[in-house]
Amino acid sequence: MQIKLFNIPITDNGIALSELNHFLASHKVLEVEQHFYQNEKACSWNFCVRYINGLPNSDSSFNKAKTDYKAILNEHEFSVFSTLREYRKTIASNDAVPAYAVFTDEELANIARLPSIGANELISIKGIGEKKVEKYGKLLVEMYCSKKDKQ
Repeated sequence: MQIKLFNIPITDNGIALSELNHFLASHKVLEVEQHFYQNEKACSWNFCVRYINGLPNSDSSFNKAKTDYKAILNEHEFSVFSTLREYRKTIASNDAVPAYAVFTDEELANIARLPSIGANELISIKGIGEKKVEKYGKLLVEMYCSKKDKQ
């Protein structure tokens, strides 16, 4: 991971902003932090961009077509999948991370196909290891089982 800093003065004529936009469009950006700074001499937006080298479209994951999970999951599995997505969104929001960092849609679809959802079963899903189960899986299972018990 690399870091690049940008400073865009409030009086920018568009050149600094254009440079930032060009950089964002031509790199695999992981995270952007922005802060507005003001003192008696000037005001500016400062951006800290965390990225990895390479063009965004050179990675096959950027070129994948969206999967229609409603079409490939049966009605029950899609219902479970939708519920799991809601829980993933809550977990991601609470942890201040993107939803895909918790579980990808593909991982959630594979979880929805399981006959029963438990922490031990999550390990069988490609892309989910012990650390992910510890950090997010157990909470996801608790949320899901809690809702299921209420029904």
